Amino acid sequence: MKLTVTTLAERPELVGPMWRMLDTWPTFMLHDPVGWANIGRIVGELPEYVLVGTDEEGIVVARAFSVPFQLHTEGRESLPPTGWDQALLWAFSDLRHGRKPDTVSAIEITVATDRQGQGLSGRMLAAMRENAASRGFTELLAPVRPSAKHEEPNAAMDEYARRVRDEDGLPYDPWLRVHVRAGGVIESVAPASMTIGGSVDQWRGWTGLPFDTDGPVLVPGALVPVHCEATRGYGVYVEPNVWVRHRI
Repeated sequence: MKLTVTTLAERPELVGPMWRMLDTWPTFMLHDPVGWANIGRIVGELPEYVLVGTDEEGIVVARAFSVPFQLHTEGRESLPPTGWDQALLWAFSDLRHGRKPDTVSAIEITVATDRQGQGLSGRMLAAMRENAASRGFTELLAPVRPSAKHEEPNAAMDEYARRVRDEDGLPYDPWLRVHVRAGGVIESVAPASMTIGGSVDQWRGWTGLPFDTDGPVLVPGALVPVHCEATRGYGVYVEPNVWVRHRI
């Protein structure tokens, strides 16, 4: 299909259709407090880092968010174990304090539910790389959420991220495979990339599961089990992601 990718800064009228685009994110994923507080700020304060993909009829079929921040500075010499959350926190801290960014981090690439399986995610990743390059950056980082990891929630992310296919040596996971084919290099695991806490009642509402027993709970769409403390009334999900570095 013909895909036209523009920044939201170029086409601000697409912000409404972009948010209304149907996606497949699990409900509980929308309750990360760092994301909740900052994802809208990317649209409002960094629209040049928001990419919107439209089809030949002008319908929004994909979106991609990224943020710039200063990585190569004291205290930030290595990729943070708190991955996705930390990239957002650094980006808006640097923006507030006027620090010059030297790196761009991917935050989200999402394809409309009825357009998945058409290779759009890879095309949006390529557009994100190009957008970063056009702004003078030489690398794009991505705290990748492996797309098939939810099928093996009890597998260790370190092992899963390094797993490759026999036929070509490319990553076993489809989304990691897209990144590597695009030139990305798997660098490390961010073991606490996103943390979502809530009461057991909230978790019941988000998942439809009872959350009435202490211990790990397997939740559809979660990459690892959710830790439930039913007797204390809360549950916590700590999601690991995989840091991939793209030289551009």
